[in-house]
Amino acid sequence: MLDGVSLDQIRAFIAAADEGSFSAAGRKLYRVQSAVSGWIGSLEAQLGVALFDRTARFPKLTPEGVLLLADARNIVAGVDTLKARAKLMAGGLEAELSVVVDVFFPTATIAAAAKSFAERFPLTPLRLFVEGLGAAYQPVLDERCSLGILASLPVEFPSLVSERLDEIPLVMVASPQHPLAKFRGRIPKRELAKHVQLVLTDRSSLMSGKDYGVLSPSTWRLADLSTKHAFLRDGVGWGSMPRHMVESDIALGSLVLLDVREDFALTMSAYYRASAPPGPAGRWLIDNLKRLSVNAHESDDTSTTNGPDRV
Repeated sequence: MLDGVSLDQIRAFIAAADEGSFSAAGRKLYRVQSAVSGWIGSLEAQLGVALFDRTARFPKLTPEGVLLLADARNIVAGVDTLKARAKLMAGGLEAELSVVVDVFFPTATIAAAAKSFAERFPLTPLRLFVEGLGAAYQPVLDERCSLGILASLPVEFPSLVSERLDEIPLVMVASPQHPLAKFRGRIPKRELAKHVQLVLTDRSSLMSGKDYGVLSPSTWRLADLSTKHAFLRDGVGWGSMPRHMVESDIALGSLVLLDVREDFALTMSAYYRASAPPGPAGRWLIDNLKRLSVNAHESDDTSTTNGPDRV
């Protein structure tokens, strides 16, 4: 019998509880009182419990009715969400937006964009993944993600379209206790070669056999940027980090800048498959990230120059 429960019955139950009487519920639903009474009576019969106590002048929820009212509201809310989401999808809005973000991209910028996204597209789930190097491209290439916020690589991806977003400055750093921190002026390459360089490694095969920006023959390869950050602060080795991640360390003295060469930057772009351009939600996210990047540069006059890929 429960399979025959209708939305009309459930809406009548909620309206009667909210309005305090069957007649008021009828006016709210633009139905006659007898229709509301009939719906509620049949619902009680199907559920096998009394939802209202009718002994007084106005119907009053029974204890069972109080408990089931919350379930009824959830059902109606779920149906309303289903209808709204289906309407948006019929208009071209993505059912969900899956995005892979480069580990070097500022978390604060993504967080701000995600917050605005939730307000603008409350019915479109946002799935975020964080990866680095070729492993960040892989989800877009194999269609697990429709959009990638990625750093440029010295590899061609003919199936992808890119839109430039920003540049992320990188700096060479080490612990103040590291031997390289004692140098004043440009550090010679022969001196760099004596010490372990911490390098972010690729978890995919796209960059297999390729090294960029490696200045020491002695390297430790780490697949996680936060681990690399911790190792640098502990003096395990030296290496590059995105400037926004180490600014506070430099200010506090837990990391120092190394004069290895001119600082360089990673070009960040939005990537998507040419055969599957972004829908309204994806288009909005790309444009919002562009706006956030412009605003960030307006408040930061520090300039950077292009250079090799990350290390």
